[in-house]
Amino acid sequence: MARKIRKVKRPALADPKYGSDLVANMINYMMRDGKKSIAEKIVYGAIEEVGQRFEGEDALEIVSQAVNNMKPRVEVKSRRVGGSTYQVPVEIKPNRQLALALRWLSTYASGRRGVSMPKAVALEIVDAYNNQGNIIKKRDDTHKMAQANKAFAHYAW
Repeated sequence: MARKIRKVKRPALADPKYGSDLVANMINYMMRDGKKSIAEKIVYGAIEEVGQRFEGEDALEIVSQAVNNMKPRVEVKSRRVGGSTYQVPVEIKPNRQLALALRWLSTYASGRRGVSMPKAVALEIVDAYNNQGNIIKKRDDTHKMAQANKAFAHYAW
């Protein structure tokens, strides 16, 4: 019987402006070196930018749909079986799907040069909402890798 106490995952508190857990997670993933106020300015600025691009529609709904489009459903994990290493496709848990999507959002937005960070995040969100852009390409590459290694799915345990 295991004697270790399981770590309890504490949920992020909803952000004060929108009251959304998704926005709170976005802020936490955008944060660098503990500078939360700067991350809040970036995310809130991006949401306002998205709201200006889609007049008459709810910006949070667009952001939520974009994040759902970013989420990968399957990925490959390395499994060592009998001296060989196989890339085994596995389904991803929902909290990891969100973590990967927001990590990719932060990475690709900061990779856009010549654009302010809030505008870069907004552009990535708009691209993801339209099912195009760098993040969607990354998600599709992840899915293709899992599809290509489907033959090794019986090694998943």
